[in-house]
Amino acid sequence: MSDNTDMSSTPTGTSRFATTHWSVVLAAGSPESSRYREALETLCQTYWFPLYAYLRQRGCNAHQAEDYIQAFFTQMLEKHSLSGVDAKPGKFRSFLLASLKHFVANELDRVRAQKRGGSHTILSLDFCNAEKQYILEPTHQMSPEKLFEKSWALTVLEHAMNQLEAEFANSKKKRLFDRLRVYLTAETDAIPYRDAAAQLRMTEGAVKMAVHRLRTRYGKLLREKVAQTVATQEQIDEEIRDLLTVLSS
Repeated sequence: MSDNTDMSSTPTGTSRFATTHWSVVLAAGSPESSRYREALETLCQTYWFPLYAYLRQRGCNAHQAEDYIQAFFTQMLEKHSLSGVDAKPGKFRSFLLASLKHFVANELDRVRAQKRGGSHTILSLDFCNAEKQYILEPTHQMSPEKLFEKSWALTVLEHAMNQLEAEFANSKKKRLFDRLRVYLTAETDAIPYRDAAAQLRMTEGAVKMAVHRLRTRYGKLLREKVAQTVATQEQIDEEIRDLLTVLSS
């Protein structure tokens, strides 16, 4: 991701939830909330692959990792595990990884607490593609914790990108987005603007302005995603610094 991405603006836009800090975690921890199920599923969709990659790197095979993830999230849903989460310590991802470690430690005395595809499956998770993605990771160079961090960073970026793409899906500017999205993850001068300008029949200056606007919106969406699982403004900035550090390492 380019260092020119705007990370300094106050969260705005069309997030699925209000961008109040910790909003999704709080909703997922309140069974009486109308957003409870949706909030929990949002968290699961964000974090299941990083947790899966962590388990695979710890030595679980693909089926074991799948079983653990399904059982872990099922327990979280049934026992309302997030109802007691304290926002003060900050990073939700740290809490979630610690919770998974505790869960797995308790499960080691049982061969399979939950059968894959059983009645307690709460989400349709694409474990087939997860394994393909895991295989592509340079896992020999990373500890399970480091792989979790990297997978988390990539997942957050992917979700922000998907939301940005959705905003252009029904727009006359979809072609513009499809051609310029590469600039969101490339260095500023990596791809000549004149090439895109020629293809889009725009001036080079107009392309630069369009890229700047895309980067600004992408940065705001990224802040929204991060803000949903931390407790303070300062922790948003810290999480984004961590994200960039993880991606550059």
